Amino acid sequence: MPLITTPPMEVHLEHAIDSDVAETLDMATEAGQAAYTRSFLPRYDFLVLNLNNNLLWRCPTARMLEHYDAHVSERHLDAGVGSGYFLDHCRFPGVSPHIALVDLNPNTLVFVRERIRRYADVTLYRRNILKPLRIPEKFDSIGISYLLHCLPGLIEDKAVTVFENLKGCLNPGGVVFGSTLLYDLSMKHFFARLALDVYQRSGAMSNRWDTLAGLETALKRSFSRYELHTVGCTAFFSGRP
Repeated sequence: MPLITTPPMEVHLEHAIDSDVAETLDMATEAGQAAYTRSFLPRYDFLVLNLNNNLLWRCPTARMLEHYDAHVSERHLDAGVGSGYFLDHCRFPGVSPHIALVDLNPNTLVFVRERIRRYADVTLYRRNILKPLRIPEKFDSIGISYLLHCLPGLIEDKAVTVFENLKGCLNPGGVVFGSTLLYDLSMKHFFARLALDVYQRSGAMSNRWDTLAGLETALKRSFSRYELHTVGCTAFFSGRP
């Protein structure tokens, strides 16, 4: 499957993307981000954050936004940026935050940069979150909402890889926070489990073996302090080194 390219109409933003993705991607990693096309991103909020969150995952998007508001800072990095809904709606502590967007897919970087264009200080990094990030700046908060369940591997392994890569971008006292769908939390909800199975087959998600216990193991390995709770099929977490 070829890598998704930035649309020609937005070339002016393509030049602002700091890209460090030269290696060939494995099929599972590429599949996890391939769904985020130019045609899908405008529908993401309605399909994922409205329909799926409420009807399938039993976790209202408002709860995710509350988690975001509780942790976001004026120097914030967002990895796996999706549609940029939370950056667009969260309450930053100040009026002029510095925001870094990190994603493997240039479509999402361009889409979110346009969505939050009211913020002037935004940097775009095209990176593979499973590799060392090599980002030349530090942040007080790092958000990874709905990222881990798109990544291949067991959660106790892939989450530690992600956490360790992100910790290198944290200022002292900084926090990594986010949310992820866990397969074991769907076991009591037939339609949620059915939907997750469909997403596994399509390659959009890789969380068939992701469990709450596995996520907590990863948090314990990577952070000296962490918090973890669940709403429906979604786990919310935060950690400080």
